Amino acid sequence: MSQSVSPDAADRAPRPARAGSLWRDGNFLTMWGGQTLSQFGAQITELAIPVLAVLLLNATEFQVGVLNAANVAAFLLVGLPAGAWIDRMRKRHVMIAADLVRAAALALVPVLWMLGALEIWHLIAIVAVVGVATVFFDVSYQSIVPSLVRPDQIAEANGKLQSSYEIANITGPGIGGWLVGVITAPLAVLATAVTYVLSAVALVFTRDHEEPRDTADRGSILGEIREGLHFVFTERLLRRIVGTTGVSNFFSTLSGTLIPIFLLRELGFSPASLGLIFSLGAVGGLLGAMSTSHIVRWIGEARAIPVSALGFSVIGLLLPVAALVPAVAFPLLVGQFFVMSFTVLVYNITQVTFRQRITPPRLLGRMNASVRFVVWGVMPIAALLAGALGTWLGVVPTMWIGAIGQLLSAAFVVFGPFWTMRELPDAHTTAASAPARE
Repeated sequence: MSQSVSPDAADRAPRPARAGSLWRDGNFLTMWGGQTLSQFGAQITELAIPVLAVLLLNATEFQVGVLNAANVAAFLLVGLPAGAWIDRMRKRHVMIAADLVRAAALALVPVLWMLGALEIWHLIAIVAVVGVATVFFDVSYQSIVPSLVRPDQIAEANGKLQSSYEIANITGPGIGGWLVGVITAPLAVLATAVTYVLSAVALVFTRDHEEPRDTADRGSILGEIREGLHFVFTERLLRRIVGTTGVSNFFSTLSGTLIPIFLLRELGFSPASLGLIFSLGAVGGLLGAMSTSHIVRWIGEARAIPVSALGFSVIGLLLPVAALVPAVAFPLLVGQFFVMSFTVLVYNITQVTFRQRITPPRLLGRMNASVRFVVWGVMPIAALLAGALGTWLGVVPTMWIGAIGQLLSAAFVVFGPFWTMRELPDAHTTAASAPARE
């Protein structure tokens, strides 16, 4: 935007009503409903794409690694400039455009399949395009909440958004596995495209009170990227959170990339069983989202971070253990996914709320992009490494490397100052609340 002008009156929302109003806030509920639909669709595709690659296109370990890398490579390649660009744009408009791009790209999968032309490289290219759109969507999504609700409602809003995400995690994979069996994986992908269109429609009817940044408050793209990185890496608590999240994501991706091959080929599970494991495990995430506020009140916001990090780092060991006891692999994996989902949700809601609270509005996009650049940028590297190690060492040894590495990831927050605090600081007490300007 070239001028510092306020949005049209019709495009602005009144400030949210007073306490306890999110359930009666039609504006927030509209956005929340659209995101619930798109998260549901995304869970279907998260199951359908690997099944399509492994069972219909006979992808090798390395090809599965490349496919997974393509899905998240955009966070490494365009994540930082995306944050600077998003801070110059209306975040809701960015989300609408990203939803429509994702819908169009995924719609190509069933078209190519029905034409008999679908190959693994098509799938890799499509998920790469979806990944780029997802970068813009996710950075905007994590930055838009403060423009929809009051500061004291941010934690509640994040909890509701995460709850719907976990409900989608519970129902999506199970229905996705059923859809794959009934209408095949390529057509199941089409269901996700439809949900992205519905999400875009919901966002069209959502109103925010975000003000465009003054053009005088803009520097060069490189300078603004540097400002975002400076904010993230000079805030001591946020720096430790990024360390744990990044290392955990790297090693969990190393293991998780090979899960479809591990379950579908080595353990002989059906797509429906794979979906059921994910669905039952995701119940833990829903309970985690519902329990976070109680846990925070019980042990304190600051301590909830190392406690939850210990939980998801230790439970990761059960994934390769399932290969040693195939007779009980199904319940063991359900338990592992359950505890993992529970602890990850407690960790995510707490640390994302902290990030949103301490960051000046003008830096929200760049802060989230900088964090995502690190914590998601490691994932395509890990996915490619998983494909290489899976080919060289085998699937199970690669999963052991991932589990042990993930165990070490909690060190950044476990051996930090979180134990000596109860509440995390806010924007007024954070050392980095006034980052250096170019």
